[in-house]
Amino acid sequence: MTINCSLLQDNSLSVKRFAFAKFSEVTEQCFLLFTLILLMFLASMTGNALIAFAIWTKSVLHTPMYFFLANLSLLEIGYTCSITPKMLQSLVSEAREISREGCATQMFFFTFFGISECCLLAAMAFDRYMAICFPLHYATRMSYGMCAQLAMVSWGMGCMVGLGQTNYIFSLDFCGPCEIDHFFCDLPPILKLACGDTSHNEVAVFVAAILCISSPFLLIITSYGRILTAVLVMPSPEGRHKALSTCSSHLLVVTLFYGSASVTYLRPKASHSPGIDKLLSLFYTVVTSMLNPIIYSLRNKEVKAALWRTLVKREILTHR
Repeated sequence: MTINCSLLQDNSLSVKRFAFAKFSEVTEQCFLLFTLILLMFLASMTGNALIAFAIWTKSVLHTPMYFFLANLSLLEIGYTCSITPKMLQSLVSEAREISREGCATQMFFFTFFGISECCLLAAMAFDRYMAICFPLHYATRMSYGMCAQLAMVSWGMGCMVGLGQTNYIFSLDFCGPCEIDHFFCDLPPILKLACGDTSHNEVAVFVAAILCISSPFLLIITSYGRILTAVLVMPSPEGRHKALSTCSSHLLVVTLFYGSASVTYLRPKASHSPGIDKLLSLFYTVVTSMLNPIIYSLRNKEVKAALWRTLVKREILTHR
């Protein structure tokens, strides 16, 4: 169905309201996708909230590694909430419109939480590097103050990039079409709707992706390269296994998140396809957010035990 842009404009020339493209004209397909995304959204919210709550309430988990994990869970909650509710509404409702201000707000929070997560994953890799390569100095070098500073830098970087990119893109005029060929107000689909030359904006998006996606990823690769070198020289097989087991969950999360995000934002513009971009966006916004709590809870005995104690305690309190 084609959206009539004249209905989404006011007296000015620039489009003031957008509309998300319909996923499919087949109602059953839309309801199926709605059900799947809703289930993943609920699982993501529940899992990340439980992990953050367990870490906050259990003193045994008040360590740098779990401090960063709690921050990651909070980022995932914000990241998912900034996108999924509107996505679900668009799938099963004809009310697929979004105001220019609402679109800008969604873009800001999506960029804010996404960039913050990239930086936080790098901070988590640095934490593992310090724990394994400098175990005797770990407690002093990774103090609470240092962890708080790394978390603040991660959140601050996301906020600055989100504000900068959103302001730069929405300073443009949008003359139509006004239909966003995507599930949410992502940067590349919105740029396609802008009037005139957007080459400078495209360069800005690419540079931000290089600095805030590729650079943290290189820091992660460097950290794990040194970790691997340190692990290989350990004399004890048990020590090597323990060291690698503390990194495996983080590595898996990094692979899932960075793999899909890099393909989306760092591949050439000519190779972009709306269908592939939509599938990738579903993966790194909904699927990875759902998988992260599962990965950390299943592969970490301390988190698993804390979650179990939290759930059991809540069950006891409920039946009193």
